[in-house]
Amino acid sequence: MTPSRVLIALVAAALPLGACATTAEPRPAPVAQLAAPAKAKNVILFIGDGMGISTITAARIYEAQKRGETGEENSLSFEKFPNVALVKTYNTNAQVPDSAGTATAMHSGLKTRIGVLGIGPDAEKGVCTDALAHPLPLLGEEVKQRGLALGIVTTTRLTHATPASVVTRSADRDWEADSNIPADQQGQGCKDIALQFAETQFDVALGGGTSVFYGKDKERAGRRSEAAADLPGAWAAKSGGTVVKTAAELAAAPMDKPVLGLFNPSHLTYMADRKPDSPEPTLTDMTATAITRLSADPDGFYLMVEGGRIDHAHHGGQAGYALEEAVEFARAVQYAVDNTDPAETLIMVTADHSHVFTIAGYPQRGNDILGLVVPPAGRGEDGGDGTSPVLALDGKPYTTLGYANGPGAVRGERQVPETGIAARQQSLVPTGGETHAGEDVALFATGPGAQRARGVIEQNVIYNIIRKALGWEE
Repeated sequence: MTPSRVLIALVAAALPLGACATTAEPRPAPVAQLAAPAKAKNVILFIGDGMGISTITAARIYEAQKRGETGEENSLSFEKFPNVALVKTYNTNAQVPDSAGTATAMHSGLKTRIGVLGIGPDAEKGVCTDALAHPLPLLGEEVKQRGLALGIVTTTRLTHATPASVVTRSADRDWEADSNIPADQQGQGCKDIALQFAETQFDVALGGGTSVFYGKDKERAGRRSEAAADLPGAWAAKSGGTVVKTAAELAAAPMDKPVLGLFNPSHLTYMADRKPDSPEPTLTDMTATAITRLSADPDGFYLMVEGGRIDHAHHGGQAGYALEEAVEFARAVQYAVDNTDPAETLIMVTADHSHVFTIAGYPQRGNDILGLVVPPAGRGEDGGDGTSPVLALDGKPYTTLGYANGPGAVRGERQVPETGIAARQQSLVPTGGETHAGEDVALFATGPGAQRARGVIEQNVIYNIIRKALGWEE
């Protein structure tokens, strides 16, 4: 018998009774025998602030319905990524988290308390000395120490929790300007977030927030210590970079120097409120600029892009505004996919937390996602004529989208709800602002190292995924 026939006979003998060597499913190689994953040169982390699963579902429908489609079958750009995980978002002292604690987990590798930035869970919120005693490593700092380019893009103030988490530490996320630090915490060595930003090394930082970077004599802003304070000017003098305040200025800025873009006194304008001639760049515009500039670094880059106003619209109980922001966010992700090399760039998309945002009732396929619930045509309890909204027990229609709490809470007799992009959805519990939710959020990943996005993970594991993809030691 030839050696090959001996091998075939041995394999056949090893098969379980009834198995057939010619039809058995091929077995995957053990994990230990698989080739080591390719190293990423670049990493882009997209954070849709408040973009929970229900927001993704509603946004995919909304995006397609804007094109005249039914919507349910649609997929947002990042939903096509091959690797998906669920992420647990709690803070160390909070069942339902905030953006400071969650963003810190992603950029330091450790979960921490609600409301603090870049400091460990042993530090009490609002106590300067505790913050100084418990600093955490920051991904943005390590990126620059290792010679990579660093970019931060957001539709919020740059000093807001998520963008600030990349490069700053604070005992309280609200210490955005020196005027926000309480009197009893001043003079103890803690710097406000805007000052830390101005003293940080970065290559691209684009967002809003002129109000916290200047004194009252400059741009009628809100810094206390110096009326003529000009933190962006000090940053430019030190870094050789350029400060820009409009999309046109951003386009004209030298490509070989760092750039700081501050396009609004506070957060950037909602997409739904933007005028055609707006001087502000869109999230996609800023993402495109950042990728172009950062790609010039031969050592690679790290870029964090936040769609921050998804969260703000939800807090206001305005689902239409939130979905419009989510669609722009997905557009920015698609730009990144189309304009980076998939063999060398890890792209991840996630959220810091969810919202108490619901999709309910029994609307028919293709029902206006921002409209009233119209049931499918047909007989039976849930049937209708295909055009008339179903009525609740109070005799009034209701919308598909709603909130468990928020400013749209019903008081007294419920009114017929408003519909459309600017509507404020009805909610159950009256609160000044709608709150975050505590369920898991999704993580989508593609590129080198993306296979580590799987299963149900703790939020701080995202930090580990990034460092492992870049080939950095534990």
